[in-house]
Amino acid sequence: MDDADFLEALLNSLASEESVYSRWCRGSGSDLAHLVHGLTRVAEADWAHEAVEGATGPTTVGEVEAALHPVTRDAAVELMINLSADSLVFPGRPRRDRAHAKQAAMKAVSILGRESEWFSNIDGSWENGRAWDPVTRHTFDGVVAGRGGGFVVALLQIGED
Repeated sequence: MDDADFLEALLNSLASEESVYSRWCRGSGSDLAHLVHGLTRVAEADWAHEAVEGATGPTTVGEVEAALHPVTRDAAVELMINLSADSLVFPGRPRRDRAHAKQAAMKAVSILGRESEWFSNIDGSWENGRAWDPVTRHTFDGVVAGRGGGFVVALLQIGED
C-alpha cells in the first residue's frame, strides 16, 4: 500500500462516525483552504436539515482561510484524536475508541512529515474548554488541516444541540 492509499484509509477511519468528515488530496500548501472549504460544503449539505434557520457562517475560501490559525504537529495529533473520538456538542461522551483514533492520527501526521504545517479553527486545549472561529453555519464545528509531503488533509466535525 502506498502512502496515498494508507493516508486515505487512515482519514476514513478517523471520520467513520456521523458528523465527522475527512478529505485529502495530493497538492501544494496553497490547496489547504480550498480543501477545507470543499469539506465544509459537503458537511453543510449533509447537515442542512439540522441547521438553525437563518444561521450564517463563512461561505468563501477566504473566509474559511481566515478562521484557520497555525498549530503544532503535536496539537494537530491531539485535535485529530479529539475530533474523531469526542463530541463537540456533548463533551465527555466518547464517540469512538480513542486508542484507534490516536494511532491513526499519529500515522497520518507522520506521512505528511516533520516539515508539515498544521492549522485549526480551535483555540485552547480540549480539556479546558475551547473557543473556535466558525468554518460552517452550524453551532459547533472544529477542523484540523495539514500540508506536507505532497499531501493536504483535513478532518472536520460539525454538530447541533
